[in-house]
Amino acid sequence: MTKIMPMFADHADQVLEIYGLGIDTGDATFEECAPDWSVFDAGKLPAHRFVALDETTGVVLGWVAASPTSKRPVYAGVVETSVYVHPAAFGRGVGRALLEAQITSTEAAGIWTIQAGIFPENTASLSLHTTLGFRTIGTRERIARHHGQWRDVTLLERRSRMVD
Repeated sequence: MTKIMPMFADHADQVLEIYGLGIDTGDATFEECAPDWSVFDAGKLPAHRFVALDETTGVVLGWVAASPTSKRPVYAGVVETSVYVHPAAFGRGVGRALLEAQITSTEAAGIWTIQAGIFPENTASLSLHTTLGFRTIGTRERIARHHGQWRDVTLLERRSRMVD
């Protein structure tokens, strides 16, 4: 069984380890290494970040976090999401449960758009987001170099049906 709960500093080591495993795949992010906890913590909105715990062991199976997209007040209802699952927990519905929890929390807070930027090669993440109501809004072609290669990023968004 999996339990979804808010992310706290107690989860830092496991969250950053899972982030590092995602980085190692080469298809999760442009980042080359996970930041330290203080940097990670400062960039994520506390009310919209969660971990999935194995209820038996208490081990973190994955995490989701939202970041503001702009400091301008007009964009206060727009966030960018990141979701990472430990490879040992792939295929167990962890990513879906995490993203669903974040959708619920953001809608309750009046956030009207969740954005995601995903490498086209990350088909599992694209499928997950699409299943939960995200739509593709475009591709940023050759937006940046990653390990010496130009990479595209697929942009997705989910507009809340609860926030007018």
